[in-house]
Amino acid sequence: MSTWVPTEGTSDALLSVRDLKVTFPTEDGLVKAVNGLTFDLNAGETLGIVGESGSGKSVTSQAIMGLHRGTRAKVEGSIDFDGKNLLKLEDEELRVMRGRDIAMIFQDPLSALHPYYTVGNQIIEAYKVHHGSASKAAVRAHVIDMLERVGIPNPQKRIDQYPHEFSGGMRQRAMIAMALVNSPRLVIADEPTTALDVTVQAQILDLLIDLQKDINAAIIIITHDLGVVAEMADKIMVMYGGKAVEGGTADQTFYSPEHPYTWGLLQSMPRIDRERLDRLRPIPGNPPSLISPPSGCAFHTRCAYRDDENLGCSTIVPEFDVQDWHPVRCLIPAPKRKAIFDTEIRTPSS
Repeated sequence: MSTWVPTEGTSDALLSVRDLKVTFPTEDGLVKAVNGLTFDLNAGETLGIVGESGSGKSVTSQAIMGLHRGTRAKVEGSIDFDGKNLLKLEDEELRVMRGRDIAMIFQDPLSALHPYYTVGNQIIEAYKVHHGSASKAAVRAHVIDMLERVGIPNPQKRIDQYPHEFSGGMRQRAMIAMALVNSPRLVIADEPTTALDVTVQAQILDLLIDLQKDINAAIIIITHDLGVVAEMADKIMVMYGGKAVEGGTADQTFYSPEHPYTWGLLQSMPRIDRERLDRLRPIPGNPPSLISPPSGCAFHTRCAYRDDENLGCSTIVPEFDVQDWHPVRCLIPAPKRKAIFDTEIRTPSS
């Protein structure tokens, strides 16, 4: 079971993140992009991280990949992968692990792929960095096989084509092939279906699920689309204002959510599995400033239930309330949260 709140001792999870904080100095002040994030992920599991833009999802993934090195960002806490703290590794040690053990699928393949090199050459380079002794013919054959596995037709020809000769869906498949060419143990997919039509989205998600079964990789899928995580995530972490505000299994998050922000996300999403009796309800207001966040609960300025029963939502920073491995960062008592969801949020036909 993934750990969502700090625990004593060490973890035997493949990935163990503890009290992760990522800050960026700016002329206006210190941006607290991620503020105390803790979770575990085991091999073969899929964790979905959801939230609005600016909630800290992508910054978290970049911290795991070590992409903040060499920038002005300050990263604190610990990110243990297979017992090694990635934040304490030398640059060369991290470079060896990146791509071989941990890989990332970026959200815009047209920007991530170099326009001057063929798709095949770019995947070959990603493979040869970690398999320098392999022959040219063997590497090419492996990459052709990888392109075929991700569903690219006529891979013997496509390997010598350039990114602009691929459709959006094919470029995303090529990115997945590049990420998985070394059979990594952890794959981070940052908005992997952005700008793709619905049918291609479904194909990409099915592809990730099938390839995950082949190599037993752990997957972190980062998205603002709850429909995407419903398709493939075992566990879901909801982020708001740089913090996790709710975590649990997919069933818990979709059928018995307890945080008002999660309720807002669900109400703003069209559903075809239940009768819609009224219009979609957008979450009022705007995401909080990460330079000067609100006092107390970061969501209280947008919450319809703030200070209900004089809970102190505007002054008290909530800690995780854990009920049945379903942690929620909310001051509303658990029975009250469940009652609100049952009577005001859940649709009558659900």
